Amino acid sequence: MKIAPYLGFDGQCAEAFHFYERTLHGKIDMMMTYGESPMADQTPTAQRARIMHAHMKIGDQSLMGGDAPSHMHQKPAGFCVSIHVDEEAEAERIFRELGEGGQINTPMSETFWARRFGMLVDRFGTPWIVNCPKAM
Repeated sequence: MKIAPYLGFDGQCAEAFHFYERTLHGKIDMMMTYGESPMADQTPTAQRARIMHAHMKIGDQSLMGGDAPSHMHQKPAGFCVSIHVDEEAEAERIFRELGEGGQINTPMSETFWARRFGMLVDRFGTPWIVNCPKAM
């Protein structure tokens, strides 16, 4: 079994996924608009440029997402996408880049369980935890 985050956006999915691809060193292997889908003729014209589904590989993990129909989008609540990084410098870089234009909730620092730990909401509204754990 694998569990993969599926992120919902309100028209910024393509921009967000290109940003995540650079920041997380991933590879987008699928991105389809509503207009490119088999449902194109059933989709309102204003909705056709929105992303119906995007898929990105980050190492052996998957990150997926799409733009909700504009009247159905909800802001994320009650979860974070958690990234575990082995190297402190890489944790710092990812945190800094994800935080550009976003909101830092817990600045990157050392904790009793992590060499580096921080929490933020990126400029697209996605909540993240970046963790570089200590050896236990």
